[in-house]
Amino acid sequence: MSRRRFLVRSLALASAAAARLSLAAAVAPTAAIVPVVRSEEEWKKRLTPAQFSVLRHEGTERPFSSPLNDEKRNGTFTCAGCDLPLFESRTKYDSGTGWPSFWDCIAGRVATKVDYRLVWPRTEYHCARCGGHQGHVFDDGPKPTGLRYCNNGVALKFVPA
Repeated sequence: MSRRRFLVRSLALASAAAARLSLAAAVAPTAAIVPVVRSEEEWKKRLTPAQFSVLRHEGTERPFSSPLNDEKRNGTFTCAGCDLPLFESRTKYDSGTGWPSFWDCIAGRVATKVDYRLVWPRTEYHCARCGGHQGHVFDDGPKPTGLRYCNNGVALKFVPA
């Protein structure tokens, strides 16, 4: 690899990392949310096996498997682990990915971290109250935010308005 190509790729990676860090800082949780803490056994009793896998062990459900993909009613999407409201239905859209997607979250309700499980870093987000894994946020969403919160359906409950 030439020095020029190496520098260009390094700058591109550094820019992507900086963008993701600023995205992570933009959705940090507020201090007003009191954390929910439970033991692994308590979580296993409270959640289905699929919910436990996603919320507590950062699993991923199969795409197009969630009935929430087709949910179109007015209401709120809450964390399946602790019922904290995370998304308003007005921010939901069909991203074509097979997972419920939103262009914004309720302010202060999710916390983020960088996920390095794949070759490139991704921004992972969790419920700010119970720490339950929800999904990943990407910068390829629609206006007005340009974000796509790509959520595991089993990590959510829908509460109609």
